[in-house]
Amino acid sequence: MTILVTGGCGFIGSNFILEWARREAENVVNLDKLTYAGNLLNLEYAVTTSGRYDFARAGIEETEVVARVLNSSGIRAVINFAAESHVDRSIHDPEAFVQTNIVGTYRLLEAVRRYWELLPTRRQQQDFRFLHISTDEVYGTLGPYDPPFTEDSPFRPNSPYAASKASSDHLVRSCGETYGLPVITTNCSNNYGPRQFPEKLIPLMIYRALEGETLPVYGDGHQIRDWLHVSDHCDAIRNVLAIGRTGETYNIGGIHEMKNIDVVKAICSILDIERPRSDRKPYAEQIAFVADRQGHDRRYAIDATKIRTELGWMPQTAFSDGLRATVRWYLDNPEWVAAVRSGENRNDATESR
Repeated sequence: MTILVTGGCGFIGSNFILEWARREAENVVNLDKLTYAGNLLNLEYAVTTSGRYDFARAGIEETEVVARVLNSSGIRAVINFAAESHVDRSIHDPEAFVQTNIVGTYRLLEAVRRYWELLPTRRQQQDFRFLHISTDEVYGTLGPYDPPFTEDSPFRPNSPYAASKASSDHLVRSCGETYGLPVITTNCSNNYGPRQFPEKLIPLMIYRALEGETLPVYGDGHQIRDWLHVSDHCDAIRNVLAIGRTGETYNIGGIHEMKNIDVVKAICSILDIERPRSDRKPYAEQIAFVADRQGHDRRYAIDATKIRTELGWMPQTAFSDGLRATVRWYLDNPEWVAAVRSGENRNDATESR
């Protein structure tokens, strides 16, 4: 059998495929549109070392292509990572988020539902899974002393990105309730780790620091996020896919809340040791506070009790260790950052289907 990963050239999707190739014997098909954040270089390992990987260049809104992939590969599960995901971009161009995260998810669900309804046996239908990867941002913001988000927290999205993801979560749930499609949704906290597109906080700060540029921090820098290493997230997804209950939502958190300014200072401290400035001054001197983002959520925090008690999952990576390893990865892979920033990562993309 085979799983279909959508958005598998992005940050989390590519890490998931790489982990899957190392750990599982099952085939994987990656369907990705290769927008600006899609990077075929992320999957060099899977492409060059595994005969169990295939790639189709298409968006989730391309219903006919999705249907062809589903029917030609014997797909037994779909893991949907495909999404526009950067809040700043959603503020300046919300329509792209509506088209991908809402319309695209709807069209993907329609193609998957038709495929699922025609599976030849009842057992195959029962064993099928549609796993939708979402975000804690659908829940809105928390006060400093509020309890963390649970799966029962109301949706209160505050950005076009979060609103589009909340809409996609509702579409997935409704497809399960109305048609019986075996769906599961996961809502994760802030991911970090290798191969993250350098518009996100941690890789952005690393490359700007190395280039001697200012390190822009929104507002007072006291916005709090719960940080989850991408390898822990991938491990949680595999657990949910294997033994998660259909129709359920699982929150996935790193259980490590930290202020943005403290994350930036920690990056600077690591760089001071790993790649000192030529003048020996601390990188923290490059920090500059800038006007806050519109609608900036103050705090996210995840209560991961449900996934721990039901599925036995807990994050394994301490933030200090994961951050140090992440900084070292970017230091060791400057050509990756250069290719992504120049757009070379999307050159010579071939379609295998």
